[in-house]
Amino acid sequence: MKKIPSFTIDHNRLLRGLYVSRRDYMASGEAVTTFDVRMTEPNRQPALTPEALHAMEHLAATFLRNHPDWADRIVYWGPMGCCTGNYLLVKGEAEPRDVLPLLVETMEFVAGYEGEIPGATPRDCGNFSFMDPEGARAAARRYLDEVLLCATDANLSYPL
Repeated sequence: MKKIPSFTIDHNRLLRGLYVSRRDYMASGEAVTTFDVRMTEPNRQPALTPEALHAMEHLAATFLRNHPDWADRIVYWGPMGCCTGNYLLVKGEAEPRDVLPLLVETMEFVAGYEGEIPGATPRDCGNFSFMDPEGARAAARRYLDEVLLCATDANLSYPL
C-alpha cells in the first residue's frame, strides 16, 4: 500500500511548529489547506494527553468558528491521533505565516480560558467528562511562548 504524504515526513527531525501538511482542490477549484499544528516534538517529547487535546478541541474550534475575520474560512480543527498536535483546515491557499497571527490568537484564547468548556455537556458531546482544561491551558501556553511567538523558518517548513 502506498504511504500517504504525512507519513513521509521525517518525524525524527520534526520540530514543534506550524506546517502546511497538504493542499487539496475541490471540484470547484477551491483550495483547502491542511495545517499541521505540531505542539510537541514527535517521539522526543511527551505527547499531549487525550483529555487536554479534547478540551483544546472544544475551545479552539469554538474560537476559530466565531473569529470575526476567519470564521468563513475555517473548515476543521481537531486533534492528531498521535497526540502531538492538531490539524487546522482552512479554505484557500494559505501559508504558515498567513495563519500564524490567527494561531497566536487561538492559543492566547485557550491559554487564558476560564469557565465552562463550550459544548462539554452530555447533550452536546459524546464524552463530555473526558477533558482536562488545565492541561489544555498549559499546553497552549507552552506552544504559544516557546514556538509561535518566536517562530523561525525551521518551525514553519517541514524538514527536508
